[in-house]
Amino acid sequence: MARERSPERDPQPLSHARHALRRREFLRRSVAAAGIAGLGFRPVVGRAAPSSGLAVGEGRVDTTPPLGIEMAGFHRAPGKERRITGIRQPTAARALVLAHGGERAAVVSLDVCAVSRELAGRVQRRVAERVGIPAAHVRLAATHTHSMPTFRYFRQWGAISPEYMAKVEADVVRAVELAHDDLAPAEMLMGRARVVGGNFNRTTSTWKTDEQFGPDATDDDRWLDTMLHVLLFERAGKPKRLWYHFSSHPVCYTDDNAGPDWPGLVAELTRSRNDLDPSYLQGHCGDVNPGDGKPWLGVPEKVAEAVHAGIDRALDRAEPVTIDRLRIRSVETPIPLDVALLQARLEQYRNDPSQCKSGTYVDERFAADWAEGAARWDASRTTLAVPVSAMQLGGVGLLFHPAELYSCYGLTIRRDSPAEHTLVVGYTDDLIGYLPDPNAYKAGEYAALTVPGILDLPPYTPEAGRRFAAAASALLRETIG
Repeated sequence: MARERSPERDPQPLSHARHALRRREFLRRSVAAAGIAGLGFRPVVGRAAPSSGLAVGEGRVDTTPPLGIEMAGFHRAPGKERRITGIRQPTAARALVLAHGGERAAVVSLDVCAVSRELAGRVQRRVAERVGIPAAHVRLAATHTHSMPTFRYFRQWGAISPEYMAKVEADVVRAVELAHDDLAPAEMLMGRARVVGGNFNRTTSTWKTDEQFGPDATDDDRWLDTMLHVLLFERAGKPKRLWYHFSSHPVCYTDDNAGPDWPGLVAELTRSRNDLDPSYLQGHCGDVNPGDGKPWLGVPEKVAEAVHAGIDRALDRAEPVTIDRLRIRSVETPIPLDVALLQARLEQYRNDPSQCKSGTYVDERFAADWAEGAARWDASRTTLAVPVSAMQLGGVGLLFHPAELYSCYGLTIRRDSPAEHTLVVGYTDDLIGYLPDPNAYKAGEYAALTVPGILDLPPYTPEAGRRFAAAASALLRETIG
């Protein structure tokens, strides 16, 4: 089984001469018209294209929100909502369309706290109608910025603006249309580098990193993934496109100004220093905050510098990836629910509401509203079916899921993947909350017991994270072989 290599040190950078040679070779290649002729666009005559037959397009639409609507991600009691009073940076829907052979797929990065399954389904159907990409091949990934609204129900953590959500839904579809129109022959390069000072495990003072995550690693320990991945698409006669993947909560700002949080600052740095406009895919950051832990929410400028430095190193080390296939597989994965615990907590509340005003119950008004929702839960429904998708892009695997994974499980999926390089992308096509380790349940941590109530769900069972990681790894094996 092929795994992503995890050396003791980062890979050595390529020389500038080698970069120049590779790019000259790219420009000498002949047009691969046969691989793209059936996709509804023409190759650029007289321009070079890679022989792999990969075509890539990108589209962006501004989604900057109006003033006055609620932001999400932090608790605010009714009457004290956190509403947008200013715009720190504009936000966007960024769509990447991939085509190879007879297959097409779209991935959207959206500057928002969360998306719902219903919203993702509507987008998928509209994209299928507009450009013909199968609905099952369309992924809608939130960056999880806490300086933007949510499009998924949160109890007292930020309300949905239906008007703004409807606008952004149309914006997302338009971004995919623009990306489809932008399709051009491409070569994909893959690079990676470890980031120092960009993230830390917020649940413990001691943790291990991805460098130590070997075959015997378990969720008895807490972990941190410091690896950043870049996907650079070079296209003859058209601008390069850069997408990067890193695991860190965008929670640096707690004021009333909207924006992408630290990924917005990273984009500014990358545009000015690398002449590239990056798009961000969120990783497994359930137990991860930005920065080095001092302060707990991270200094945004320092986080951005650290992440950008990782992007810069990863670009310097980027190597071409042979694209021999584009393959997508999507399934419904059952996540086990602890309905008995839900009922026990509900009974506790009914017996004495005065004792349920803090901790897991948050406050008196939250507890009362939670109890109404919990009472409606069908006790026979002991699993939650969630959408999970695997994509193979040559030697790169991508696993898309709707959870806030603890680092251990994201690292487990990557370690056990048959792809040489694997990106585990969270907050996609829904949000189901945290999948913590069993110790989080023993300790009664916020991620394990409070967040399900915010999302109007029962808590998961302590082994749910393990089961999910095993199911995700199996899906990658089935997809990639």
